[in-house]
Amino acid sequence: MNLVLQGRDESRARLERIAALTAPQSLTWLSDRAVRCEGIAFSPALRQTIEVAAHAAQLDATYAIGVQKMSDFKLVAMDMDSTLITIECIDEIADMQGLKAQVSEITEAAMRGELDFAASLTRRVALLEGLDASALERVYEERLKLSPGAEAMLQAVQQAGLKTLLVSGGFTYFTSRLKERLKLDYTHANELEIVDGKLTGKVLGAIVDADAKQQTVERVCAELGISPSQAIVMGDGANDLKMMSIAGMSVAFRAKPVVREQASVALNFAGLDGILPLLA
Repeated sequence: MNLVLQGRDESRARLERIAALTAPQSLTWLSDRAVRCEGIAFSPALRQTIEVAAHAAQLDATYAIGVQKMSDFKLVAMDMDSTLITIECIDEIADMQGLKAQVSEITEAAMRGELDFAASLTRRVALLEGLDASALERVYEERLKLSPGAEAMLQAVQQAGLKTLLVSGGFTYFTSRLKERLKLDYTHANELEIVDGKLTGKVLGAIVDADAKQQTVERVCAELGISPSQAIVMGDGANDLKMMSIAGMSVAFRAKPVVREQASVALNFAGLDGILPLLA
């Protein structure tokens, strides 16, 4: 059994301290922020000890049998809100209506899996009725920021020849701009209805929910002639679980507990480029 320990910043001393607890047969330094502990005598008790110590040291700990390589994968599929980017776009749009607190509460409940996603999105979008569409541009220009490590991760996987998919329960206004900006291969999201320059409070077409996200990953894999087991899928909320469940590597990024528990990789401290040491 191998274990990769990594942090957001250079943390060699912390890594060495936690690595020593695993009594590894050998250590392979992947960078100043990541080390692979190889040949661990795994046990549930050791795993609990390492997870508690790593969390206290603000390190991510990922177990694996053997070593996975970048060449094992052909696609990276990402959720957008709170995964590829740091914000929930609908919450920031609602802020333009003075309704951020109300909408954010619904968003959080949906991401925890406590509310049906499609119904919750319909409720939230309805609250945006009458808002000038220029609010979307303001959110994109003033508030949208990429998550830590996003550009480094994308550059590495694109250079390695992997295709990229952004699949979101958010909105095409943002995914289309990110597609062009980041040179993504595929995007799929909800489209807000706009009439006479104002939001109508409705979504055009079927809502992109958990089932639609899974189907989109499956469709893109089929188009590429690959198995979903050759896909890395990243998300943070309950709406991402179905598409993550079919992936060869599922990555919970700054995720809700229900997602962390089911993912093969949980990045709580490292950036999105935290997948790279796992593929070295």
